[in-house]
Amino acid sequence: MADEINTTDAPVEAQDAGQPAPEQQGRGPRGGRGRGGPGGGGQNRGGRDGNRGGRRDDRRGGPDDGGEELIEKLVHINRVSKTVKGGKRFGFAALVVVGDGKGRVGFGHGKAREVPEAISKATAAAKKAMVRIPLKEGRTLHHDGNGHFGAGRVTLRSAPQGTGIIAGGPMRAIFESLGVADVVTKSVGTSNPYNMIRATFEALNEQTSPKSVAQRRGKKIADLLGRGGSNTAEADAAAIAE
Repeated sequence: MADEINTTDAPVEAQDAGQPAPEQQGRGPRGGRGRGGPGGGGQNRGGRDGNRGGRRDDRRGGPDDGGEELIEKLVHINRVSKTVKGGKRFGFAALVVVGDGKGRVGFGHGKAREVPEAISKATAAAKKAMVRIPLKEGRTLHHDGNGHFGAGRVTLRSAPQGTGIIAGGPMRAIFESLGVADVVTKSVGTSNPYNMIRATFEALNEQTSPKSVAQRRGKKIADLLGRGGSNTAEADAAAIAE
């Protein structure tokens, strides 16, 4: 009887001294990996998301262009889906406008599986595509302009001081980021924010200042302004910053 008891207890002691029981083997790795089971997908996804969020905060927290603060406007977010064999995969597309409030503005769009990452990609693209627009007195446009893209057509008009930004939706975000305080706009043909923004940028890229025109024609700014019958051409020329 003693031999039988010893032979029965020996494997148990050896098993306890060696590797843990099957139940403990299953709990140990799962407990170490955290939520998500043997694949560990839950914690791994959380770790990747946390890293993305940190990079996004770094890009937004530190100004990129010479230490100046940038104005970021989220214009539109669209949820898209792709049908695959196992079901549907959902993603997000973001449209962002970025400007410094002093005559520089740009727009960009980005796609990702999550909203923060899509906004981060769109913001980075907008910062790379920023352009400088000449402004009159730092508050309005020098002259009227038209732009179109696809079915979208926009009209931009300069306005006297105190008018404000008369624009809707995506166009308002552009002028607020650009630093324009007085402008009158009209958009016809479409309400698609992508087409409206591209049409607006086409009209803005056609803006010219008296200074650039004078340099191109080899004249003085006072000569260009004086031809319209202005008696204060020299004072107006001195007041033009662009």
